[in-house]
Amino acid sequence: MHTVAVLALPRVIPFDLSIAVETFGRVRLPDGSPGYAVRVCAERPEVDAGEFSLRAPWGLDGLRGADTVVVPGTADPEAPLGAAVRAALRRAADDGARVASLCSGAFVLAAAGLLDGLRATTHWRAAGRLAAGHPAVDVDPDVLYVDNGRILTSAGAAAGLDLCLHMVRRDYGSAVAADTARISVTPLEREGGQAQFIVHDHTPVPAGSALEPLLHWLGENLARPLTVDDIAARAGVSPRTLTRHFREQTGTTPLQWLHRARIRRAQQLLETTGRPVEHIGAEVGFGSPTAFRDRFRRTTGVSPRAYRRAFAAAVTR
Repeated sequence: MHTVAVLALPRVIPFDLSIAVETFGRVRLPDGSPGYAVRVCAERPEVDAGEFSLRAPWGLDGLRGADTVVVPGTADPEAPLGAAVRAALRRAADDGARVASLCSGAFVLAAAGLLDGLRATTHWRAAGRLAAGHPAVDVDPDVLYVDNGRILTSAGAAAGLDLCLHMVRRDYGSAVAADTARISVTPLEREGGQAQFIVHDHTPVPAGSALEPLLHWLGENLARPLTVDDIAARAGVSPRTLTRHFREQTGTTPLQWLHRARIRRAQQLLETTGRPVEHIGAEVGFGSPTAFRDRFRRTTGVSPRAYRRAFAAAVTR
């Protein structure tokens, strides 16, 4: 039987831990037998899990002989990694175990040197810190998970479930994985990547900034077919000066800021109204439904309709 060792580190995120334990623990093969034996392992018997503590039946020796080692995220991902944990993870990888991280667990794999030279992901909020702290890792913040063969990483929260189901499918095929997904009441595959979950607010500008009145005006005029010349005229400066001020104070260009503002407004309307997608595109300033769909997909990773299916509140249609 395939053995999965789930490593519970101090300040482990209970949701991440339970995703691994529950997903692999629920897998049943066509003959009804379990697909995995699950071990919860820790350096010490009692583990701080935030609002409560948990007791791990296995020590670090539980990683020995495991076919898969899963590292859930922790509330303090940049905490120093103990020598014993680092050694246990590296030994497991050297022995041929598949090693996977969920959410901020990627920081642990990076600290153990298991992600050097590889593409990896983590929760989009933490991706910048992972990239800055581990420049040898190619961090991709826009995907739900990355499979490098023996080393795998997932994005935050529910993306851990996506990765676990992916591993089940690798091990036992689509039929077993689909059955596990049904038990978990989740699709076997989701559209898009993390980009669809990122709130695309425009870059904040300090209160009192010279651009603040202009940005407020832009936010109230998203439906207008504005050009850089139009925006510069409103600001009373040349297009070149406008672009320079935008880069200095927002880190982007006027049109890029405008596109982000339009997509953010579109996200809000898709989530909270039943208006047709085409009408929303026009309302936020896109000249055609095709232009709206293309820009929305480039920004969020999914189509407007797929975004609405995933995030729309109950509204009167």
